[in-house]
Amino acid sequence: MKSISSALLLSAFALGGCQLLSAQATSQTTYQAADTAHSFKVENGQFLLDGKPFQIISGEMHYARVPREYWRARLKMAKAMGLNAITTYVFWNEHEPTPGVYDFSGNKDIAEFVREAQQEGLYVILRPGPYACAEWEFGGYPAWLLKDPSINVRSRDPKFLNAARTWLLRLGQEVAPLQIGNGGPIIEVQVENEYGSYGDDHEYMEDIHHALIDAGFTRAQLYTADGADELTRGSLPELPAVINFGTGEAKGEFEKLHKLRPQGPFMSGEYWAGWFDHWGSPHETRSPQQEADEVGWMLKQGYSVSMYMFHGGTSFGWMNGANAEGANSDGKNYQPDTTSYDYDSPLDESGRVTPKYLLLRKTIAEATGHEPPPIPEVAPAQAIPTFPVTGSISLWKTLPKPVHSEQPLTMEALDQAYGYVLYRTTLDGPVAGELNLGKLHSYAQVYIDGRLLGTVDRRYDQHTLPIDVPAGKARLDILVENTARVNYGKAIPGERVGLLTGVTVKDSKGAVTPLTGWDNYSLPIDYPDHDAPQKLTFSSEPCTGVCFYRASFNVTEQRDTFLDTSAFTKGQVWVNGHNLGRVWNVGPQKALYLPGPWLRKGRNEVVVLDLQGQPGAKLWGLDHPYLDGAVIRPAEAK
Repeated sequence: MKSISSALLLSAFALGGCQLLSAQATSQTTYQAADTAHSFKVENGQFLLDGKPFQIISGEMHYARVPREYWRARLKMAKAMGLNAITTYVFWNEHEPTPGVYDFSGNKDIAEFVREAQQEGLYVILRPGPYACAEWEFGGYPAWLLKDPSINVRSRDPKFLNAARTWLLRLGQEVAPLQIGNGGPIIEVQVENEYGSYGDDHEYMEDIHHALIDAGFTRAQLYTADGADELTRGSLPELPAVINFGTGEAKGEFEKLHKLRPQGPFMSGEYWAGWFDHWGSPHETRSPQQEADEVGWMLKQGYSVSMYMFHGGTSFGWMNGANAEGANSDGKNYQPDTTSYDYDSPLDESGRVTPKYLLLRKTIAEATGHEPPPIPEVAPAQAIPTFPVTGSISLWKTLPKPVHSEQPLTMEALDQAYGYVLYRTTLDGPVAGELNLGKLHSYAQVYIDGRLLGTVDRRYDQHTLPIDVPAGKARLDILVENTARVNYGKAIPGERVGLLTGVTVKDSKGAVTPLTGWDNYSLPIDYPDHDAPQKLTFSSEPCTGVCFYRASFNVTEQRDTFLDTSAFTKGQVWVNGHNLGRVWNVGPQKALYLPGPWLRKGRNEVVVLDLQGQPGAKLWGLDHPYLDGAVIRPAEAK
């Protein structure tokens, strides 16, 4: 635990934003004595900073989606666009991977992110949840919540509320000292997140409200955020309410807010300055000119705004989320998100200026009459010549010891959050008919005696495969991937991963036989700490099917690149032990962002897991993103 005394915080606020000592004058690890505490509150329908009217011009950026080495560079870009604040979610699952075990180190050091924002002259709007949404895995909830089948997350269920409260109290130890009333930069703290889109239990909202108060969030302005149409369901009468909406909706949504909360304040907590991408759907973009015009209109009305996103970044590793419709989370319209969270935002995934950035910078300067700092220079990304795979090993040679059960166990029951589970049982042939995987979350490859029978994909609401096994014993393997737990909507409480309702076979006469006696292999794959009885041992022997592949390349500079993954089908990529994210040939993303600080001068090692690998694959690095490749649609895949 890092308790930050306000006496160690660098702070000197002025009406137009934080006016702080330069980065050159202050070490990143030694802070000078703070100025006296400041105040930020709502009074008479206005935001007041030290008693004077203040217009928030913020943009969203998530610390976990940006390499720590780049936090300061991205914050400088925010200041140079004319922003006076930065908004961020806090992702519970990043910080409490197992109950009672907390991690605020490295890229998870949220307090350091907040301090660096202050040092760069920016206020901070904190969104601690505990639910985040954000196209983030399970909306930021830790997967271990679902180990108890009876728990009801995002509700007044005491099992959930106790866990959420404990987490918020722990988070408060990290960042509550950084509120503006303590000399820090945090001016606002959000209570829950868009709850009106989920429910209307105001007692639950009060539970979260008071948990945040008990966690020490009393020295900044608490508020709620919802769509205008859902505001009455998710807001609390004692707190200010801001509204979230997308491109083209500003005038209409603010008219609604004026009717609902005529006393103000008037703020867009999320102005969607872009949109996110789903696997198998085209890359999303929005009109830069329309967004600039709308931001200019809001600012000239005196409204406050936070652009979502200013800089989207990357959902590295397993952290992309998904959407789905229906209260029962039955797979219909399941849409997992890509690893890239570029979001068509003003600052692109790799932190580079876009035409939208330049338009918004000009618009903000004209609306406020303040000239922003010069735009920092960013080194160009580098291309890397083609390099081959030089080693491989089959997943089947790396299996750990299984857990036996009569029915398949969920990933959560295996104390696993991400990755894969292999389910194995024996069939007594002959078996001919239909194999039914029941409720599957969320993608499976099915094998008979090591031969791929087919795939089952939640995106298409698939459950079954034809099966024809001759007389005798046959091994049935079902490899299930957690492609992403849903992060938004009524499906959230049912987001356990795996074979959730058992597996059956229906014969030609319609008789249904449950399959029992399963070995469950937990595969929370995260190279180089691959959870297997032995380390990965690559060989030059060709590998086909579910394979790990090793390759290497050399660079002379630690500059960004974009690793082209076109040669692979579906899986995951690691470079020097960093999990870059997912590969899927359905598009639209065809290259993974590889930050320069994660490279080494000289030799760099790449590991690829491909679920349908072929020998002879090659990789290369692009000097630009590749987010709009051709997509495979459902009709093409069937």
